[in-house]
Amino acid sequence: MAALGWLTPRRRSATARSVLAGEAAAEAARESSLQLEREREEAAAGPPAEPDFPVAGDARAAAFFDLDNTVMQGAAIFHFGRGLYKRKFFRRRELARFAWQQAWFRLAGVEDPEHMQDARESALSIVKGHRVSELMSIGEEIYDEYMADRIWPGTRGLAQAHLDAGQKVWLVTAAPVETATIIARRLGLTGALGTVAESVDGVYTGRLVGEPLHGPAKAEAVRALAVAEGLDLSRCAAYSDSHNDIPMLSLVGHPYAINPDAKLRAYAKDREWRLRDYRTGRKAAKVGIPAAAGLGALAGGTAAAVALHRRRH
Repeated sequence: MAALGWLTPRRRSATARSVLAGEAAAEAARESSLQLEREREEAAAGPPAEPDFPVAGDARAAAFFDLDNTVMQGAAIFHFGRGLYKRKFFRRRELARFAWQQAWFRLAGVEDPEHMQDARESALSIVKGHRVSELMSIGEEIYDEYMADRIWPGTRGLAQAHLDAGQKVWLVTAAPVETATIIARRLGLTGALGTVAESVDGVYTGRLVGEPLHGPAKAEAVRALAVAEGLDLSRCAAYSDSHNDIPMLSLVGHPYAINPDAKLRAYAKDREWRLRDYRTGRKAAKVGIPAAAGLGALAGGTAAAVALHRRRH
């Protein structure tokens, strides 16, 4: 039997190094097992959900929405001008100017201060001498004719989410406050902040009270309303498409870039602001379109306006 001793395993005493190696392997196995278990749990749960927003019942929070190209495609002042032309408030020459401004706005996708100022001055000269009540009544008709079908459903849904949470929702726009108020009422919003045109005894004088509600002026209006309403701006949200509204967006704790122009998109990404783009396919308005395309769109829009004028006369 001694000859078979080599078949019997020899008992060797464990050295300190082998004990250490065994314990380390056991610990590593335990850690890897726990890690795999955590990964399986995370995979089953999916990505972490964003906290609920807007917060239901937060009475010190509200939402502020820019109007042009944020809530509505195009610029309200231009649609309003089309409606006034239809009612013979001005001549075809002014319509051509409105058509050019609207075509530029849609192609460039940004607000040009010079164009916007020109549009406001045109509108002020047109409404001078007319009663406020008359323009409000006409504004209701113009909304149905030119604006109702241009509301972005996605942005409308965001506004409704705030309303459903019990929060107030305000439009903040350079458009006339009367026009903005009509749109806010039709959408079921709380109200509107807009440019105020001077009136005496209910008749427009053709002048503004202060300046257009644009850029920094919007931020000041939101700040003033927040004080009056007892709002905490860090809990409020603001929505806009334009880099001109960065002062307003920077005021609140929840800024959103909606259908943003190039400058706002870059600014929002740098600061990790939330972004929503409801334009489908190719952008409805794209910076850098060749000049020929812009002229073609303008020619088409103007030709259509002239043809419409001829058919009616």
